[in-house]
Amino acid sequence: MIFEDLADFFAALPMGRPIAGLDLGTKTIGVAVSDRMMTISTPLETVKRKKFGVDAARLLEIASAREVCGFVLGLPLNMDGSEGPRCQATRAFARNLVGLTDLPIAYQDERLSTVEAERVLIAADTSRKRRSEVIDYVAAGVILQQALDRKRHL
Repeated sequence: MIFEDLADFFAALPMGRPIAGLDLGTKTIGVAVSDRMMTISTPLETVKRKKFGVDAARLLEIASAREVCGFVLGLPLNMDGSEGPRCQATRAFARNLVGLTDLPIAYQDERLSTVEAERVLIAADTSRKRRSEVIDYVAAGVILQQALDRKRHL
């Protein structure tokens, strides 16, 4: 099931299991996972995109191994809040993924998440080469943390 509202998404989740955050890019998918109390996000890995079936299989493998109970996908809204082609691609990915799993899916506005991830990596004195290797899953961590922070205020 796909939830447009984060409050409904979090209300549908079981207690004591983590959720995964995804930063869907055209070439990679950044993956982050929360703790079991759904308070802290941890960047996990970057999945190199191949075909939807292969990508989805890897994401569901991660979900199974980590006992994930839901996915939060970064929704790349335009700065004015409107939806463009990247949002349409994210929504299509969610519709296809929900056909393969019973895990609920929600969206989190991801505007400036990559900028925030870059800022964090620069502050940590991460080399330019290393930043390019980890930016996607760090951005997924930012997206997931934003959703978890919103959960506390719902």
